Amino acid sequence: MQYALLIYNEPGAMEALSPQEQEEVGREYWDIRAEPGMVGGAGLQTTETATTVRAENGKILVTDGPFADTKEILAGFFLFEAANLDEATKMAARLPVVTRLGGSVEIRPVSVERGQSPL
Repeated sequence: MQYALLIYNEPGAMEALSPQEQEEVGREYWDIRAEPGMVGGAGLQTTETATTVRAENGKILVTDGPFADTKEILAGFFLFEAANLDEATKMAARLPVVTRLGGSVEIRPVSVERGQSPL
């Protein structure tokens, strides 16, 4: 089964690290991306670059920035192939956002059954 590992950072967590620490964290993410079972993934640009689309009273509204007002920001994701949730949890626990940056990883099974909505 595939799991999306959604990476949530505290705003400014990476910027608070020294350049050497930032390089180490980046290397850790690249190393994890090469692990067996990793299907893909990417970091996301900052929330200032986000655009949100929603409908209100039958009209489409496009606004700058993220829709949710949260303490942590969605910073990236991995798509991980695992036999079960326990394997996905072990992989999520190894991510630098958990081990070094004080953020979190949300694990979501990916819906891939034919005939099922992809969202």
